[in-house]
Amino acid sequence: MNQENKRDRPRSAAVIAIALMLSVSGLAIGHTSLNAYATKPGNSNDNSLVLPQNMGTAPLDMEGTGFAAAAASTNAACGQVVSGQVNLTANLNCSGDGIIVDGPNTVINMNGFSITGPGKDSSKVGIMVSNVDNVVVHGPGSISNFQAGVLLTGANGFTIDSVIFSGNQIGTFMTGAENAQVQQNIIQDNSIGVASHSSTGAAIDSNLMSGNLLAGITFVNTQQSSIGMNNVVGSQNGVFLDGQSSQNTISSNNVLENVIDLNNANGLPTNINANQYVDNSCQTSNPSGLCIGR
Repeated sequence: MNQENKRDRPRSAAVIAIALMLSVSGLAIGHTSLNAYATKPGNSNDNSLVLPQNMGTAPLDMEGTGFAAAAASTNAACGQVVSGQVNLTANLNCSGDGIIVDGPNTVINMNGFSITGPGKDSSKVGIMVSNVDNVVVHGPGSISNFQAGVLLTGANGFTIDSVIFSGNQIGTFMTGAENAQVQQNIIQDNSIGVASHSSTGAAIDSNLMSGNLLAGITFVNTQQSSIGMNNVVGSQNGVFLDGQSSQNTISSNNVLENVIDLNNANGLPTNINANQYVDNSCQTSNPSGLCIGR
């Protein structure tokens, strides 16, 4: 990727991407009751996902030291454009966006602090990574009350670990991203835990997900990605893949107490979109037969 072109791109384009891409995929952010999380097999444009209101939770104030700061580092503040070594030194209570990453190989150490937004129905993002590669976010820490806790657009190589996501419309939303890793996080009480649109090579591993009303994990037009060793409970759909998401592996997850635990494009046979479901502990699947012993 051309780094100059990345920097020239308006920051507002990344904010607009949430509403635009979710609308295009059918994952439209709305303000009506939860009543339509359904797709027609093979056509992601027919998806319907209406996100509910009133899911905000109080920010989590955590203590800890996290990772040692490098000699050259930036102390993060709300709305700051950052690159390099970045450290949180206090809780951030933001009326707008949280942190905007503008350089490759950036490492954000949350150091046990929180980033809290103006509300899940805002257009604001906790950590924005737009066309910037090899970004890492280390917890412990928390991100809450944003439209998206983390937004990735056109990024290659991203990792986030040991972070608590709560009270967001979407915990982590990736669009046009490659090789993103979301691992060992607590993702709770969002509308959607992790959403991927038109991305490849994602790895969603070893996360604890609970009470994400519409879905723990949802893939739209996402290929060659993996969902493994997650605990997903208390959603309408635990794990949902649409008909254009193909060659993905869903393995060794505990997906329980959801209305539908595993949903392959509302019952599309897995041989059509070549998704593999292996050793998942669950009770209900669409089509049937995706759970161990069922």
